[in-house]
Amino acid sequence: MTSNAAMIGQLRSLLQLTQTEAQVARIRVAQARTDAVRRELSENADNAEGRTAEITRELQRLGGFADVVSPLVGRVGAFVKGTFEQAEPVEEALLGDLMLEHQLHDRATYLRALAEAAHDNGVRALADRLIEAHDATVAWLTTVLAEHALGGPTALRPTPVQAVAGGVTRAVNYPVRFAREQVNRAFGRVQRTGEEVRAGVSEVAGKAAQFSENARDVLVTGRDASLQRAEQVARAQGDAEAARSVHDARARLGSLESSELPIADYDSLSASAAANAAKELRSVDDLNKVIHYEEAHKNRSSVVSAAQTRHAALAQEVAGLR
Repeated sequence: MTSNAAMIGQLRSLLQLTQTEAQVARIRVAQARTDAVRRELSENADNAEGRTAEITRELQRLGGFADVVSPLVGRVGAFVKGTFEQAEPVEEALLGDLMLEHQLHDRATYLRALAEAAHDNGVRALADRLIEAHDATVAWLTTVLAEHALGGPTALRPTPVQAVAGGVTRAVNYPVRFAREQVNRAFGRVQRTGEEVRAGVSEVAGKAAQFSENARDVLVTGRDASLQRAEQVARAQGDAEAARSVHDARARLGSLESSELPIADYDSLSASAAANAAKELRSVDDLNKVIHYEEAHKNRSSVVSAAQTRHAALAQEVAGLR
C-alpha cells in the first residue's frame, strides 16, 4: 500500500511536469531555426503528450483518481515560464528547460526504483521509457547550449526580447552596439550625452562619425560597405584587433563577400553542393560564416540545415556527448 501511494505521488508529479514539457516544446517550435528542428520540436511535443496519456493510464490503474487539475497546472506553468523568460537571455531560458528535463529524468529514475520494490512491471516499463526519452532531450539541450557557447547560430533563435536581453548581435541592432563597444574599444573616442552616443574616428577614417540611439535607419544604410571599409582602414593602420572585431561583425551580419567564405566559389554552387561542402567543414568559425551568409542571402533551408547539423556535431564534441 505504501509503495502504491509513493508511486501514485510520483506519477502525479510527472504528469504535471510532462504537461509543462509539452507546452514548452510548443513554444520552442516558433523559435526553430530550420524546418528540421521545427519538425523535431513538434514531434517532441506530440511525444510528451503521449507520455502524459501513458502516465494517466498507469495512475488510474493504481487507483489514483483521474486528475484534471495537473494538466491545467502544467499549461499555466509553461505559460508563466514562457512569459518570464522573455526578460532573460536565451541561454537562461534553455538552462531552465534543461532543469525541467533533469527533474523529469530524476523523478522517472526514482519511480523505477519504487516499481522495482513493488514488483510492478507496468510502472517499471513506463519509467524506462521516460528515462530514455529524457536522456535524449537532455543531450539535445546540452548540444544547443554548447552551440551557443561556441558563438554560433543555435538550433533555436532567440525571441526579439531575448536577443536584446542577451546582447545578441543581429543585423537590426548591431550597428548601435558596434558603435558603443567596438569603436569605443578600438579608438577610445566615445562620449555619452543623454541618450546620444558620439564617436570620433578621425584618426582612422579622416572624418568624424556620429552614432545615435535614434539613428538606426541611417546606421543600417550602407552598413555592409561601411564595415568593409572600416576593416580595410584598420588593417592599413596596423590595428589588427580593430580589424578582427569588424570582420567578426561582418561575419555575424552575413555581410562577408562570397570570396571570404571557407567554401570556394560558394555563390555558384547548387543547394546540394553547398550543403555537402558545409558538412566537410571542421571549424566552428567557418560554419558560422556560412550559416550567417546563407541566411542573409539565398537562405536555402537545406544548406542551413546541413551546416547547422555539422555545427551541432562539433558542439557535441565540446560538450563531451560524442
